[in-house]
Amino acid sequence: MAVPRILVIPGSLRAKSYNVRLAALASKQLTLADADVTRISLVDYPLPIYDADTAEESGPPHNAFKLKQLMSAHQGIFIVSPEYNASLTPLIKNTIDWISVVRERGEPPLAAYQNRVFALGGASPRRSGASHSLLALRQVLAVGCGALVLAEQVTVPNAEHAFDDMDELTDAGAANQLKVVVRKLVDTARLLA
Repeated sequence: MAVPRILVIPGSLRAKSYNVRLAALASKQLTLADADVTRISLVDYPLPIYDADTAEESGPPHNAFKLKQLMSAHQGIFIVSPEYNASLTPLIKNTIDWISVVRERGEPPLAAYQNRVFALGGASPRRSGASHSLLALRQVLAVGCGALVLAEQVTVPNAEHAFDDMDELTDAGAANQLKVVVRKLVDTARLLA
C-alpha cells in the first residue's frame, strides 16, 4: 500500500502556541500511523496581505507558489487553527487566499485544493476549543475552494491545561478525537495516493 504524504500546517506563528503544540502532536501521531509527514511553519513563508490588484499586476508572491507546490505534493493536509474572535486567523485566511490564485500553466483554478483531503484541528483557552474557527475554516475550504474536508475534527478546549509535560493531551476526549482524525486522514489520503 502507498504511504500517504501529509502536510501539517499550524496556523499560528507563536513558538509557545497551543496550536503549534497540537500540530506537533498530530505530526507525531501521523508518523506513527505510517504517513510521510511534513510539518511547516508559516513564519518561513511570509506573504503580504492578499490584494487582487497586486496579484493581477505582479502575480502571486514566490512564497504563495512554494506553498501551493507543497500542498500539491501531499495527499492530505492537516490545518491546526487558533481562534480569533470566534473565527479563523488572518494568517490562515491570507495563506488560503494567496494559494487559491496560484496557477501553473494549463492548470484549473483552485488546483491545490483538489484531489487531496483536509483535516482540521484547533486548541483554545476557551471552552469552545476553537470550534468556531474550524467552522469558518471548513466553510472557506469546502465552499470557497471546493476542497474535501473530513467531517471529523479535533477541538481542544481549556488549552492552557490541555497538555502534559510531554506535550500529550491530558483530556481523554480530545486525545481520542485526535486519534480518530489522524486515522481517517491517513486512510482517506492513502486512497488518493
